[in-house]
Formats: sequence, C-alpha cells, structure tokens
Amino acid sequence: MNITNMKAEHLFSSQCILGESPFWHPARQSFFWVDIENGKLFEYHLATEKTSVKSFPHRLTLVLEGKENELVLALDRKIASYNLDSEELEWLAEVETEFPLNRFNDGKCDAKGRLWIGTLSTEFTEGSGSLYSVSRDLTPGKQLDQLTISNGMAWTGDNQTFYFIDTPTRQIKAFKFGLDTGTLEFDHVAIEIPEELGMPDGMCIDEEGMLWVAHYGGAGVYRWDPGTGRLLQQVEIPAPHVTSCAFGGKNLDLLLVTTAQENMSPEQLKSYPKSGDVFLVKTQAKGSKAYGFLY
Repeated sequence: MNITNMKAEHLFSSQCILGESPFWHPARQSFFWVDIENGKLFEYHLATEKTSVKSFPHRLTLVLEGKENELVLALDRKIASYNLDSEELEWLAEVETEFPLNRFNDGKCDAKGRLWIGTLSTEFTEGSGSLYSVSRDLTPGKQLDQLTISNGMAWTGDNQTFYFIDTPTRQIKAFKFGLDTGTLEFDHVAIEIPEELGMPDGMCIDEEGMLWVAHYGGAGVYRWDPGTGRLLQQVEIPAPHVTSCAFGGKNLDLLLVTTAQENMSPEQLKSYPKSGDVFLVKTQAKGSKAYGFLY
C-alpha cells in the first residue's frame, strides 16, 4: 500500500485521561478540546500560544460554538450553553434519564445548525447507545439506535451524505442526508478499518471530501477516500490512543489531534509519555467549515 506519512508537532501537554472533541472557534481564533473523564475544558489561542483550562463537576464530552460569547457543552447526559464571560451554565436538553450509566459522546452540527450527538454506556454495553439530533426547539429526536460507541461524524460539502462511526464495527457508514428535513437513510459502508490499524474514533472531512479519522490503538490519524475505501495518508502520533481531530487556523489547514491515557498500563505510559496530549499538523488539505448550534 503506497501511502504518504506526515509527522505531528507536540502542541500542549494536557495529559488527558480521555482527550476529545477538538473544535476550532473562528471568532476567538482558538482551538478547544476536552478531557472527558476529568471534566476539563481547554482553550489554546493560536496567536498567543496560551492555554486556559476550566473544570466542571461532570464528564465533559463535547464543546462546540454557540451564540455570541457562548459555547455549547455536553455534560454527562445533558446539553448546556456556557457563557465564557460569566462562566454560567444554562441547561438546554437532556436524554436517557432512565439509563444512569449512559453519557453523551461525540457530536457535530450540520449546515442548518442542528446538533447531532450520540450516547454510549460507560460499561460499553453492546447496542446501548443512540444518535440524536437536536433542533431549535431543543427536543432531542432519536435518529439511530442499537449503537455501542457512537463516535465520529462528518458531512460532504453538498450536504447529501452523512458519514458516521460506531467504533466497534470498524466501519464508516454513509447515509443519505436530507439537510432540509434532517433525516438519515443508510446507503452503504464506505470504509472498513483493518484490525491492525486500531479502531475508528473521531473524524473530520476536508474540502476534497476525504475523511481524516483518528485511530484509537492505531497511533495516528489516517486520511481515507470514502469513494474508493482506500487509505491515502497517515499522520504519525507518538501516542497509541488517538481519539479525534479537527481542522482550524485561518486557512483551515492546521489539524489538531487529541489523544488519551485510558486503558494504558504504567509500562505503556512510560513508553508513550505524551499520551493524553494534543498535537498539531500542517496539512496540504484544507478542512471544511465547522458549524455551531443554532437554538
């Protein structure tokens, strides 16, 4: 297999148990990401190279852009707006109150500003997760069920295809997507991830429609062509558990990569001391614009 390799630069020693949800905030010219298990929110300002950290008494699984000076956060099974000035939380929605072991996981917004967000069981029980969409009325609607680890998602530039990962399946599925109606219809399996490359986790899409997929247990971000199922490039990361990635920067050609320390023995952590940190890669490709939640 003839693929090109890229190396990542170490950006910040966040030492996350479970680093996730990288997100570029254009107005603030900052990257955000979270440490799910420690409830930490990180903001790295690109120009000043300064990082700020805020802590929450919840598992914090997702950060996205909200209104004006607000972020949208997913905390345990609730969605909240977070005011960056007052540091106040306003609860917006909640799911699966009948499943106390469940929590939110990955999420993204579509071009209409709907929030798509999945759940999983903290015991990773097979089939216990779902995928929801949340519109302006803040009522979560279940779109997919019988998921195990609801994870990465991305839309094509024409908004006609939605790609989705349920991690243990090792598949990236393509769904026909109705932007106006917010509906999904399964179409085909676009990519099958070989066992030796780890498990597909978070992902993002570039302007050419190629998918950049974080491989948990695969020590890298891999660029896949969903049209052919072929692997094109690999970004090597000096940490085995790579969790997610997002494009940012003024030209959307900087890829922020998050990693995790969970499920690693003391010996493995000694071998990979940068596990849980974040990395940055300058890419030839440009990312697609990420949308915020309109509510």
